Amino acid sequence: MLNDRARALLKALVEKYIDEGQPVGSRALSRLAGMDLSAATIRNVMAALEELGFITSPHTSAGRIPTPRGYRFFVDSLLTIRPLEITTLSQLQLRPADPHQLVTAASQMLAELTTFAGIVRTPKRRLTGFQRVEFLRLSENRLLLVLVTLEGDVQNRILVTDQNYSPEQLAKAAQYLNEQGSGQDFDRVVDTLHRELNGLRADIRTLTSRALAFGEEILKPGPDDYVLRGETRLIGRNDMASNLSSLRRLFDLFEQKTSLLQLLDASQNSEGVRIFIGGESGHSPLDEFSLVTAPYEVDGQVVGTLGVVGPTRMAYERVIPIVDITARLLSSALSQH
Repeated sequence: MLNDRARALLKALVEKYIDEGQPVGSRALSRLAGMDLSAATIRNVMAALEELGFITSPHTSAGRIPTPRGYRFFVDSLLTIRPLEITTLSQLQLRPADPHQLVTAASQMLAELTTFAGIVRTPKRRLTGFQRVEFLRLSENRLLLVLVTLEGDVQNRILVTDQNYSPEQLAKAAQYLNEQGSGQDFDRVVDTLHRELNGLRADIRTLTSRALAFGEEILKPGPDDYVLRGETRLIGRNDMASNLSSLRRLFDLFEQKTSLLQLLDASQNSEGVRIFIGGESGHSPLDEFSLVTAPYEVDGQVVGTLGVVGPTRMAYERVIPIVDITARLLSSALSQH
């Protein structure tokens, strides 16, 4: 679409605007791009780029700034990812901790290293299964249901029953559940046992139903949520302070969560970093912002997404590797937990 001259000038314009935040004039572009061009030639190229929607002219300045389409072309075709500085690399680390602490630390690290808002989708609990089920008689109408998950967690529930079960009945119910479902995918176990319930003896049927309900309760995915850090950093940015209405809409998006969770979930299927620039997200509160995301894993299975929310004027060549490395670090730390 663009010849080498136009690409070089667009690259120089975007990089200078990201660096300084001021509209870029034609005079500066020739020097920045390292090209010996006349002022008339540069003006013609700028006019063509503006007509294509890559740049625009603010009313208060003779210079140009990138549009979301210009940023997209820059990120896809012109961006040069440079090695991160040593000081940044030294701060990219996650110390061993429980999953919630790791997620919070990753969000905080993203915010501190990028000076934008760091966001981490909390891991979805995997619906796995159980190793063993036991029923223990506590009193005439009270039982203790013990369920050991495949990960070795022991979960207990006291059951109040309408009948007095004998130790033999409890043993048979536990034996049936363990023979049918131990070590298997829990979704499959539930489907199979629910189909067979009507054919079971009444005592085993009741205990099996109670055990399955308890299993579904403790093994189901956790609540939809994310950890957000550094959002107040956006308020202090010069290019955001003058646009409080955009910030207000963005903070409403943070608070409502649903739309942002949908975006983060959509990014889980991406291989590596994915970038939404301005209106590409399909959510108007993000029209003047960019979202840079990457999925993270536990034991090779994608369980969540993390990323950075900031203005479209961001140093993509620096933010992208920070997001990518943080996803890898979080994956490694969670898999070791």
